[in-house]
Amino acid sequence: MSEAPEPRKPNRYAQIIEHIFLRHYQEGVRVVEFTRNDIEQAAQSLQMTLPKNIGDILYTFRYRGDLPEAIRQKAPDGLEWIIRSAGRARYRFVAVKIIPILPNEHLIETKIPDATPSIVVCYALTDEQALLAKVRYNRLIDIFTGVTCYSLQNHLRTTVPDIGQIETDEVYIGIDRRGVQYILPIQAKGHKDRIGIVQIEQDFEMCAAKFPDLVCRPIAAQFMAQDVIALFEFVKDGDDIKIVEEKHYRLVAAPEISSADLQGYQGR
Repeated sequence: MSEAPEPRKPNRYAQIIEHIFLRHYQEGVRVVEFTRNDIEQAAQSLQMTLPKNIGDILYTFRYRGDLPEAIRQKAPDGLEWIIRSAGRARYRFVAVKIIPILPNEHLIETKIPDATPSIVVCYALTDEQALLAKVRYNRLIDIFTGVTCYSLQNHLRTTVPDIGQIETDEVYIGIDRRGVQYILPIQAKGHKDRIGIVQIEQDFEMCAAKFPDLVCRPIAAQFMAQDVIALFEFVKDGDDIKIVEEKHYRLVAAPEISSADLQGYQGR
């Protein structure tokens, strides 16, 4: 009988972030403070070589993937740990309500005539860039929100008070038929990445700091199977962030939208 394979050892990033958390954690707390220097000290203690981009460790666990199991087990019931900025080179683990932002596999799709230029499809380099291009060329933000929208800036990097530097994948400006103006920060995720609540929190704070006179409507976009695009809109409910709407759009050639499809959309 063959021996069971040994469990995989956590990678370097996971070991470093776990070391930092457990060093500062005290039973029952919901906030664990640390600094950028703690990352360097953790690497030294673990006898590991730091990556050239130290910030990639934080970016990985804030926006891309799950924290190590040893950290997740310390979360109080019904809560999960996230990492927030707390100023320049300062961060904190915070236990917050679990808000899974995952596309609903059972949600009905809407077919949209695909207006993406074929040359753009051919040369898009990443999932994220391809997704942003498809959303832009097909005016999916306009369709989703019912507001006339214009792309203002890609990859907005700015500094927000009490948070530090943040990055938003794309920012739209919108106006409705009453003249109300909107700011719509967009976060885009490919097939394998997940939408993080931290990014949505930061988008709310960015809007309040940089565009105080505009209505903030944060949006997240994600590729699903067969390149269906899921769009989410978020609202603040007290101290919580909640999903106010989710829609799924399938980009197709115009002849693929049948009379039955069109009649069905009229009845929704």
